[in-house]
Amino acid sequence: MQRTTSLVFLVNFLIMFTSVVNQSRAGTCVATLGPCENCDQKCLAQYGPSVHTQCGNSLCLCIYQCPPPPPKVCNGGAGLCSQNCPANCCDMNCAKKYNAGHGSCVTLGNFNLCQCTYSC
Repeated sequence: MQRTTSLVFLVNFLIMFTSVVNQSRAGTCVATLGPCENCDQKCLAQYGPSVHTQCGNSLCLCIYQCPPPPPKVCNGGAGLCSQNCPANCCDMNCAKKYNAGHGSCVTLGNFNLCQCTYSC
């Protein structure tokens, strides 16, 4: 019984180690979807046709390409909006000042500010 428990522990450790190594590689993720029954179908339905499946220690493991993280959006400013520089001028100023920037005029108290959003 002691030998079986040690073997089960070793197999569990190897599965966890493989999962961590796979996650640290370029965009590979691992998910557990319960028991191994219909493992291929469950993984395919959840993660699409490029998924790889493994059944380890009676658990269904889905190995798939991680989705890219969403781009981070930052805010900045490009001066004041006015009759000389309305919304389209603000948008143009933001595009010049920030990479892929977009701008809109925002009223704050008595000021009409040009607010920019951009990927950062």
